[in-house]
Amino acid sequence: MPKTHPNYTILPRTPAKLDVRTANSGFIRPILLALIPFMGKDFLPKFNEGTATISLISQPGISLDESNKKGTEAEELILSVPEVKSVARRTGRAELDEHAEGVHSSEIDVDFKDAGRARDIVLSEIRSKLDKLEGIYTSVGQPISHRLDHLLSGVRAQIAIKLFGPDLKNLRIKAAEIQKAIEGTKGLVDLQVEQQVLIPQVKIQLMREEAGKFGIVPGDLSQTLEKALNGEAVAQVLEQQKTFNVFMRFDDKSRGDLDLMKKTVLKIMPDGQKVTLDMIADVYESEGPNQINRENAQRRIVVSANSSGRDLNSLVSEIEAKIKAQVQLPEGYFIHFGGQFESQRSASRLILLLGFISLAGIFVVLYAHFKSSFIAAQIMLNIPMALIGSLVAIFLSDRIFSIATMVAFVTLCGIASRNGIMMISHYLHLMKYENEGFTKEMVIRGSLERLVPVLMTALTAILGLLPLVLAKGEPGKEILHPVAVVIVGGLMSSTLLDMFVTPTVFYTFGKQSAEKNIQVEAAQALKLNAFLGPTEEMKTD
Repeated sequence: MPKTHPNYTILPRTPAKLDVRTANSGFIRPILLALIPFMGKDFLPKFNEGTATISLISQPGISLDESNKKGTEAEELILSVPEVKSVARRTGRAELDEHAEGVHSSEIDVDFKDAGRARDIVLSEIRSKLDKLEGIYTSVGQPISHRLDHLLSGVRAQIAIKLFGPDLKNLRIKAAEIQKAIEGTKGLVDLQVEQQVLIPQVKIQLMREEAGKFGIVPGDLSQTLEKALNGEAVAQVLEQQKTFNVFMRFDDKSRGDLDLMKKTVLKIMPDGQKVTLDMIADVYESEGPNQINRENAQRRIVVSANSSGRDLNSLVSEIEAKIKAQVQLPEGYFIHFGGQFESQRSASRLILLLGFISLAGIFVVLYAHFKSSFIAAQIMLNIPMALIGSLVAIFLSDRIFSIATMVAFVTLCGIASRNGIMMISHYLHLMKYENEGFTKEMVIRGSLERLVPVLMTALTAILGLLPLVLAKGEPGKEILHPVAVVIVGGLMSSTLLDMFVTPTVFYTFGKQSAEKNIQVEAAQALKLNAFLGPTEEMKTD
């Protein structure tokens, strides 16, 4: 007999056979797992800022005039690229700057024209032209990403291989070995060793015994020589709204001539004898490091590089293998990989941890509502169905796993669970309030009645994110684009598969859990009525 309902009649018929083996999609999983090796990992998506920042590092100790000359040559080479609109250069940074640099360091900002070749091709041509400059190390990046790299590792590069050890000479030797070992690696560009080299210096070695004979305190003498040779601000002059320091030191001739430095008069004795610097100190020309960098109270030198045309994870993995095989470090020396690679690993671990916590939280909330671990697990079955579409979408777009995509995966877990909640809640509603039995007809009816709401909510989200999906490579949308790709791909696959998988699994395995849920809710309703007492309607009857 047909079952009559308020709005329609369900005629008895044999529904389409639902096969749970199809729902499990066993043949799909190996295909999806096979896609993962063809995808890479990065910390952040590639930015498209519309400009470029190019760092030029010359030999430390170079004069300002010579550094300016080389910077001008670099500007001319960059301007010869058709897509370059303009350039602006800064050579050196003042001592009070937070990122003080010597005159051997220059930074060029490059502005590009709107039309032209792909940006990667243009940057590759700029690199090849700058390679013609002898004695110059270059690093090509973008303003924001350049600063981000510097913030993460203290180095303006994506990859920072930090070598720690006690002796500066050995650090330079081993850094050169590392550079030679990884040179030529596919995708590795802008490879350079931090410029910690020996430069000419004038050393003044005080002789304490000789100074004591003339009543000169070595500490006071060191301060006096520092003021005389390096200079010190002794006063200020105010002119209208501007303040100028009065700087005191020897003239350039006295500071540049070694013989004049030796004859510097330090003190006049009571008998009229003049005590000169060479009488109480050895003054000689020597060599010394231009800088000594420390991190966590340990000396370190950095081998830096960028990636081009390759994901960061596979590139650093290959670099690690080459260094391990070809470079032997003495006792007390060790390597630490910094930069975006380090941040990508630590952020990935944190997001995975938070993702598992989110999944556990979703399960607890679902179990508290449905009073059934099976129903909670079945609703969460939509999550792997959503991941199917997300993986396919990533493979068809960037083929890169970044922090943005991982955040989108966590977000997708909650969105994908919504469809299962809508479907299963309606099945239970039909059984509880409309006296439907646990039959195929009930499952089909519930699925058809929830088809439009499920499609409506999914399509609304997909259409809202579609502009971001189509905005690949546009400035300002680099992080939002992979998020939208993951969510849209996941919603498409979870919505389509949910129409077949959820009814199949629920009908095949969910009878006991559904009946238990109804019994628990009925028992809770009776307890609540008993606690509240009879209602007015019951009293009237």
